[in-house]
Amino acid sequence: MASRNQKSQKPSKVSAEKILAAALSRAEVEGWQNIRLHDIADDLGTSLPIVKEHFRDQDAIANAWFRNSLDAMLAPTEKAFRDLPPKERLFLVIMRWLDAMAVHRRVTVQMIRTKLYLGHPHHWVPLVFNLSRLVHWIREAAFLDSQGRQRQFEEIGLTTLVVATLGYWATDQSEGQDRTRQFFSKRLETGDRVMSRLFR
Repeated sequence: MASRNQKSQKPSKVSAEKILAAALSRAEVEGWQNIRLHDIADDLGTSLPIVKEHFRDQDAIANAWFRNSLDAMLAPTEKAFRDLPPKERLFLVIMRWLDAMAVHRRVTVQMIRTKLYLGHPHHWVPLVFNLSRLVHWIREAAFLDSQGRQRQFEEIGLTTLVVATLGYWATDQSEGQDRTRQFFSKRLETGDRVMSRLFR
């Protein structure tokens, strides 16, 4: 009888996706900074060691959320997408990325702020590399094939544009992120004019 009880109380195996979903759900109520991994384990009827099998810490859960949004951004597009002007391809790619995070926009912003917290300098260097990697994947997804000096200018401009748009998106509560779309579209138009003058 005792052995049967022990088996029934054994923590269940859960997937990384379920842990992420539970963390996001709890963060929507309590705030990202206030969730605890042992609470997530309790919510899922599992244990901390099993949570640790998937995520070394809470920051790793945040990284999983950002990977999901990146995967959504890189999802296959229709063949006609390649025929669009570069400016339109960039708009669609970056908005796809933001749309993927919009369902948990408030929590996403809290995740980013936690990474930028002065007491977490060990997160700063990875953030720089992650931003650089994000810009690389945006260029790939938008099929931007320029080289040399033009590519360097594009990467600098795109990095600035991504940071500015993300900052605007962080406080945008408009329906369908309409204000962010307008902001991004205007900045993209300005950037396109500058690049046209530099590399005609």
